This record gives sequence, C-alpha cells and structure tokens, in this order.
Amino acid sequence: MGGAFFLLLHYNMKRLFFLALYAVLLCGCPHDSGSSVFVEGLDLSEDFVEIMAEGQTTLLGTNDTAALSKERPLMPVLLGQNFYIGKHEVTCGEFNRVMKNVSGLQVECENKNMPAADLTFFDAVLYANAGSKAEKRDTVYTYRQAVFDTYKNCISLEGLVFHPEKEGYRLPTEAEWVYVAGQNWNPDGEWLGGNSGGARHEVCSYETAREICDMTGNVKEWVNDWMSPFLNSTVVNYVGTPNGGSSGNRVLKGGCFNKDASSVTLFSRGDVYPVTSSTKNGYVGFRLAYGAIPNATWVDWNGQVDSDPMQILVNPSTIRSQLGTIRAKLAFRNDNSGNLAFLDYSQATTSIVEIADTMQVYHPEISPDGEKVAFCTVPEGSMEKSALYVRNLDEVGSGLVKLNVESAAIPRWRVFGSDTVILYVTSAKSNRDENEFLQMSTWMVPFSAGAFGTPTQLFNGAFHDGLSEDLSFAVTGSELLRVKKASPGKTILESSSDMVWYGGDQACNASLAKDGTKRVSFLDFAGKIGTGLVGKNYYAHQYLLVADSLGNIIKMVQAPSGTTFDHAEWASGFVVRNGIPNSNYVVATLANANGAHTKIALVNVNDESIVELVEGSELWHPNIWVKSGFLNDGTSKIDYDSAGVYYVDGGVDRAKILRYRLEYFWKYKDSSEFMGLGSSRTSNGFDPFYLKSVEYPLNLAYFFSNFYDIYEFYSRYVRNNAKKLKYVLISLDIDFWYNPYQDNFFNSDYKNFPGYVYDENHNYWRNEDYSFIAKATTEGVDVDSYREVFGNNRSSLFDDIKGWGGQNPFLDFDSCWMDYFQSAYEMTLSRFFDFMRMTAEDSVIVIGVIFPQAPGYKNTGAFGRYGLRRSEATQVIATLEGLRNEYPHFIFLDENKMGYHDYTDDMAQDSDHLAPLGAKHFTERLDSLIQVLNTML
Repeated sequence: MGGAFFLLLHYNMKRLFFLALYAVLLCGCPHDSGSSVFVEGLDLSEDFVEIMAEGQTTLLGTNDTAALSKERPLMPVLLGQNFYIGKHEVTCGEFNRVMKNVSGLQVECENKNMPAADLTFFDAVLYANAGSKAEKRDTVYTYRQAVFDTYKNCISLEGLVFHPEKEGYRLPTEAEWVYVAGQNWNPDGEWLGGNSGGARHEVCSYETAREICDMTGNVKEWVNDWMSPFLNSTVVNYVGTPNGGSSGNRVLKGGCFNKDASSVTLFSRGDVYPVTSSTKNGYVGFRLAYGAIPNATWVDWNGQVDSDPMQILVNPSTIRSQLGTIRAKLAFRNDNSGNLAFLDYSQATTSIVEIADTMQVYHPEISPDGEKVAFCTVPEGSMEKSALYVRNLDEVGSGLVKLNVESAAIPRWRVFGSDTVILYVTSAKSNRDENEFLQMSTWMVPFSAGAFGTPTQLFNGAFHDGLSEDLSFAVTGSELLRVKKASPGKTILESSSDMVWYGGDQACNASLAKDGTKRVSFLDFAGKIGTGLVGKNYYAHQYLLVADSLGNIIKMVQAPSGTTFDHAEWASGFVVRNGIPNSNYVVATLANANGAHTKIALVNVNDESIVELVEGSELWHPNIWVKSGFLNDGTSKIDYDSAGVYYVDGGVDRAKILRYRLEYFWKYKDSSEFMGLGSSRTSNGFDPFYLKSVEYPLNLAYFFSNFYDIYEFYSRYVRNNAKKLKYVLISLDIDFWYNPYQDNFFNSDYKNFPGYVYDENHNYWRNEDYSFIAKATTEGVDVDSYREVFGNNRSSLFDDIKGWGGQNPFLDFDSCWMDYFQSAYEMTLSRFFDFMRMTAEDSVIVIGVIFPQAPGYKNTGAFGRYGLRRSEATQVIATLEGLRNEYPHFIFLDENKMGYHDYTDDMAQDSDHLAPLGAKHFTERLDSLIQVLNTML
C-alpha cells in the first residue's frame, strides 16, 4: 500500500500534516471552508508508521473471569485494512499550535514535547479533523454544532458521526490500537507509577522506548470506539457500537504515569470511573491514525452485527430549543429491517432503540401519553389487507395487542373528552376512484388499560390523515386531497359534504394539524397548480405545502438542496409558552437524488427552518410526540430554561448522578435528618433503607468526588436548606487525598449546567421560595441508566460483584504519592478542618467514615487502591482519631482497620467498594450508633 498511498497525498511530503489549517466552524461538515493558517506540523512519512494489518487478526478482551464484564469475552477481530498510526502521543507543542486556530484551547505543559493531556474526546476529534482539512480532504468526523466550556475544552459535538470510509485523520479504533500495542507492549520500558514520579514525561523519552512508544504508559489514550459489549465470534473490520447506549461511555486504552504496572493490561478498556466523551483528566491524551476502513462493521447493544447503523444528529438541547421541551419521542420505520425504531429525547444519553420483530411496521403513531405506539402492517397506497397493533414504547415492545378485525390501516390516536381512541380505515389503497373510495370506511375504537374496546364505524370513505377533535373536519391524501366538512352547527357524523382540494392535482402524505387550526400539510407532484404557485418547475415532493381550513395554500417550504420530502406528519402535541402555542412543526423524511430516505428532519412551517434529526440508509414514516402543556402563563418569574436543569448534553458522569441526588435533595430536604456525602464509597456503602432511627435519610454521594466536593456541596446546598438535619456522614478517602482542588465539580464543571448557575445567582435559595425547584428538577433531562440506580436514593451498583480481589489486589495509583503530592494532601486536610468548623457552627454531628477496602492490601505495603504507604496512613488515621477533643461533634469510624475488618468477600463490589450486602452490614451498624446518639441529643 505504501507507494500507492503516498501518491494520493500532496506531492510535497515534507510537513504534510497541518501545512495549512482551516478554522473549525460550528458546523463541521466535509470540505468546511475557513481562513488558512500556515503552521509547522508533523510529517506523515516521519511521524507515523504504516501498519500492514490487512488480513491480520487481533484479539480484544479476555476470557479471564476475574476481569470486568466490559472486558469479556475474548473477541477476535479480522482487520481488513492497512493504516497509519502515530509513533507517539500528540504532544503539547503540536496540539497547541493547531488548536489555537481551532477552538483556542491551549494545554499547560512543562515543555512542548510532553504528551498533550486533560483533553476531552471531542478535543481529539477536532484536532483530527484539522489534519484532514489541512490536506483538503473530507473530514472523518462530521457534526452539527460544537459546545465549549469555560476552559475552551469541547464538551459536546452535537450530531457527531464517524465516517470510517473517509480517507483522513482520526483516532485509532480499539482493534487497531490493540493490534499495534500488542507488538509494542513494554511495561518495563515506559513511564508508569513506579518510575514516573507521578508526572508525565516527554514522549518516547524512556531509554528503552520503541519506535511506536508510550502505548503502555505515560498517558492513557482515547480511541475511536464507544464502550460496547464483545461477542464470542470473529468480527470483520470492527469499529465498536453505533452509539453510547444508555451510559454513553468511551474506551480508553493503555496505562499512564500514575498507574501501578500490575493494573495495566492490554485488554483494559477504561478508567477507575466511567469515561464519557466530555471527560478529561491530566493523565489522558491521544495519538492519531490515518486511513479509511472499508466495509466497517458495528455491533449494536443487542449483539447484532450492523454495517449501516442509524445516527442521531441532534441532542435534547436542540430539541428543546425547537419544540420548547425535551419531553419528546420520535418513532419511525427502519425500512431495511421493517422494524419499529424510536428514541426518547428526554434521555441525556439518547440512543436509537429498534424493536426486532417478524411483522412489518408502517405508519407508527405514539399515544397521547407517550407510552405506547400504534402501527399497521401495510403502507399508504397498498391494496393488501392490514393488521393494526399497539405495543409499549420500550426496548422490547412489550404489551403487544392486535385489533381483531378483518383489515385496519393507518392508525391515529385521538382524545375525545376523557376517552382515548384510535381512528383507522379499512383500506390504505389509493382514493382516486371515488366509488372505490366510498366502499372503504373510517372507524374508531376505544383503547384503555392496554386493550381495545368495540370498534364503531364513523362514516364511509377512508379519511386516514386526520379527524378534528370537534368532529367537524376530516382529511385524506392518496392520490387526491379529499376532505369531509361538517354542515354549519353539525358534526360530520350528523351532516357533511365531501370535496376535493388542490384542484384535483395529485397529492399525498396529508396530515391534519393537532392544534385545532385545521391546517393540512401535504406533498404534491409538481403539477400545474404547484408550479403556478412557485413560479417555476420543480421536482415532485420538493415542497411541503400547508393549506388553511378553507383549502388555501398558506405556506410552501422547500426541501434542502439535493433532497425531497416524504412521509410528512404534524407533530403530535405541543407546548404553550407565555400563552403562545408552539405548534408549527412537521416531521418528514428527506430523500436523496437516488430516492433513498436517508434522513428524518423537523420542519418549522412558520420560519421554514429545517433541523435534521436522524440519519440512516432507509428511514420511513416518522412520528414525533411532544408532551403537551403550559411552560408558564407569562407572569412567572422563574426561568424554566435554567431552574433545575442540572444536566445537559455532554456532561460528566458525576453530573448525571448529581442530577438525581438533587432531585431527592429538593424533595426531602425539609424532612431529612441524615445525609450521606462523599465519593463512590459512600454511594455504594451507605444504604438509607436500613437506617431506621432517623427521618428521611438521603444518600447524596457521587463519583468521582474528593473532599472539596463534600465541602462545596454541603456549604452551597445542605446548610442553606436542610432545616431538620442532625447528622451528616462523610467518606474519609485518605488514599485519595492527593486529588487537587481543580478536580472538584464545583470548581468549574458546574458552570456548564444552567441549574447550578441559577442556584448560585439566587444564593442557593437561602430564605427564598424554592418550592418550584423540585418539580423543575424532576422534569429535567433523564439519564436512563442512572435513574434506576441513583434515582431511588439507594446505594449504587457499578459492575459484577467481584469480592475483594484476593490476596494481592491491584493498585490504581503509585503508593508513594505522598512524596510528590504532599502539598495537595495538606490542602485537603485544611479543607477538612474548614468543614469541621462550618458544621460546628451549624450544630450538625459529623460521622467520618473510612470505608473498608480489600484485606489483601496488607500484602502490598499500600493502604488501599490509590496507594498511600501504610506507615503514612497510620499517621493520618491517628490525626483523625485525635480530633474529638477539638471538634466534639465529630465521630470517627474506621471500618477498614488497616485491612483487619469484618467485611467478608460476599460483601464487596471490588477492591474498594462495598456491595449491597456490605452496605446493609455497614448501615445497620451505623443505625445502632445513631440510636445511641439520639438518646444523647
């Protein structure tokens, strides 16, 4: 491949990479334009190595039962391409030269040859795209909009799509990375916890470094893949899973300068805590790869191989900006499989769910409550008989029921008074012949408690595209635009007249607006009337037309260049903001020049704007449901775009957890006598269910957090609002006290979420009315996998219960960190004393707990998972034990006892977290203590 490959590049090989950069615009599409900036860059021939991997097999994961579930089983991957990979991790000098003209981000380093770190996955994507643009190539990554935090790190690339078929710069896939790393694995010759001094080093600087260096150490590395399940069988050209699923986690590979060599393996895929695309850490960087991946294969979350996945192009924030709410769902037909697919925009980690089934799904429509979907088995225009079904809108499509009639097509939900019904027609075939049309009929059937009632015929004629709630108007369009209008003062059930609109020109895809205006949207075939209105010839379906209740054309919206509309439907439901209904949205598919329905788009018929929602190869019959309601009445002083919005797209995991912890905090703060704060050790180790001696105990812990998080959360929220608080439990994670103030969520991260800033601007509601916050928080963004785990105020569950890990549990940090992080430890201890003084002022009893860790650490010389020499830990514990004289409200519980504790293997989640049985054991012990303390208060 070598010679042919280089012929494809610029003839001047010197400084090929980043010879000319184009500033990244908000919309990162292929061939973006911008101002050219010349910089000194890399040379592909000198700084990259060509990997001759075509036809080779690499192994991902392991069959070791002691490994995490996300690392199992062993999965062979057959590589179908050669590619290039960087000899070293991208350096600070390289990164800063490029990114100053892209996002303005500049990373801090001792010198330019240090690996760039503290970067999000999105930062790495922007850097890779800049390389492709410099060579005037299509970017491998496209996106709709970039979002940056206060430090200029990119925390979201809305609509990010990976195009493996593009020849450009990108991150290596996990399979490519492992294939290369397996040939360059060098734990004895790279910078790890035992030799690094707790800091990054210049790339390739170890004296025995190999040509492709630092894959085992220095900094961990982003790769291209989402965290996804492995299969037991060989996958060809594997590129991960199409989306992040419910967790939205990414893969990190390799070790780093603070990892003990015993914890670094080729099959490891992540970090101590979950890693999302917006996560950043001082020990995480990346290296680039170059080259197309032909015939790439994804594996979805159900273990199904997919060579053509559907992609989400907008996030919930954009949906909210358009529809006024994130309480919206989109259902559609995947025409490749015939299955129903849907997504829920109220979920922060939105992913497309496809319900695998043997039946064909056409014309899905979501129920008024958003919980179910009705569909039929033939499309509009078909002469075949159709079945009508309703099922739950969940991952398995549960609760499937069939309407027991001979034929029922194109269902439409309606609410008449207090009754929920489904309208349907006996046939979906063309309505051009009037006699045949009148032989068909329109019916209504009640639906409640998951079951159909008795169907009732409404009238002759298959009016399947809408019936007004006042029963005065009905419409259908296939091939003619036919309407039924009631006589004055009557309903169409009593007296009506039928007519053909649009001059009898061919029309289809008619839909009646759901807001009572009787507007009808439809598509035409560029006939005489349409061309007369536009004033020129055009393609069939190039315009979306809207008629008023009299049949007058009041709007014509043109499809985006190179596309035409199809399958247009008004949104089901709308919100009212300040008395104004937001009811101008139609959802439709966009067909390309070949007729493939490759996108679903949201069309605003008022301002004619079009927002693309989903991309795929054949997407049909979209239906978008919006939870109807009033945002406010125009007099409210509450900003519902900020209040309670504790999570938005691109947030780190602790923001996801805090979103639920705060939901419970605002709900029970006036009643709670006990609150648990701290890290994942508190989150896993304290179960409020077993704390019987206090009212409304809350577990408000989140990972990852350091002691600054405890201090800030208490000072900002707890002391201002918890009126009945008597006790606060805190985790004393002394092996984690090397963590600096900068890693505290409330140092800077909180500014990316409107709810925290809103609270800050209102002094955290000290002596103010905050009753609305609980409701606003509950109605905010959901994070599917987190509601069940953290939304119930119980302890969390990260992974399989593994026990303590045997006699030699691994270290995740250098046990000698006190040698070079002593100042960070002293700062943490100082903040601990600040916390003691503050809680003394509040007359709150503080119970400080050192949670148990693996007894096997006695054999390692380390106190726990993150090190700290045992001798140093003994001194820290002695300091804490001696605080009772100075702070009589402080109670110290050492549940670890230097490893000599009574928490058995079945009580352990892993080497430093309790499992549910261990949480029960600890909390019942805590309850006994509280019972004694209650008698003394």
